[in-house]
Amino acid sequence: MSCGLSQDSGCVAQIKEIKRLTRVWNEKTGTITTAEPGIEKETRPEEGLDIPWQVVVHNDPVNLMSYVTMVFQRVFGYPREKAEKHMLEVHQKGRSILWSGMREPAELYVQQLHGYLLLATLEKAY
Repeated sequence: MSCGLSQDSGCVAQIKEIKRLTRVWNEKTGTITTAEPGIEKETRPEEGLDIPWQVVVHNDPVNLMSYVTMVFQRVFGYPREKAEKHMLEVHQKGRSILWSGMREPAELYVQQLHGYLLLATLEKAY
């Protein structure tokens, strides 16, 4: 029986994680099943985990070039010359790889870039 995000009225199982044990309660039969969780094995080779992630910025017709340069300086800490170089690459080639490295910092950079884009969009709306 499946109890996923799209639950229907026929879903009667409830799953709880309790102190490293999984208990499943079935309301129809009135039974509780307890099992220890299994350990999943890594299926990817370990060197595949360290593949560098890239933060890529694509061109858009909305943001001014001076604004994009300022965002690159604030988010990545680039000096003005490097930020302008990436901004021109985005403008002329349609995209630029701004950063490459581990996944977590890449995700943070992307969130920050999205925040600046949202801010610019809201400012233009008012």
